[in-house]
Amino acid sequence: MNDIQKAFDLAKQARLNAHAPYSKFLVGAAIKPNNSTTLYTGCNVENASFGGTICAERTAITKMVSEVGSQTLEYVVVVTDSDPLAGPCGMCLQVISEFSDKNTKIHLFNLEGLHKEYSFSEMLPLSFTKDWLPKN
Repeated sequence: MNDIQKAFDLAKQARLNAHAPYSKFLVGAAIKPNNSTTLYTGCNVENASFGGTICAERTAITKMVSEVGSQTLEYVVVVTDSDPLAGPCGMCLQVISEFSDKNTKIHLFNLEGLHKEYSFSEMLPLSFTKDWLPKN
């Protein structure tokens, strides 16, 4: 089984743990840091105060950081039950930008295995990064 297929399977499984009583939109994600064989998964966790909701992609990144610290991502896999395929929201793309480079791959899947691959720079060409911050 190739790496992306394994990530798809893990994200699809993580999706089943989603807490989505408001949107009913279950999302699973898996991420792989560069130079690592470990995959970190996440699911969306909604909250009645909507602002407290965390998406699957951010859950996976938070898990990675809490377990091994900041890493640069090789790829992100997102699984939904939608056609057309659903990509990460703007907030997730901004968080992904903190841990990616322009070549980080974003893989979008649905439950039937429909798949599209994008580079991070295609998904968010003008991301806000630390390079925009004032220099001290």
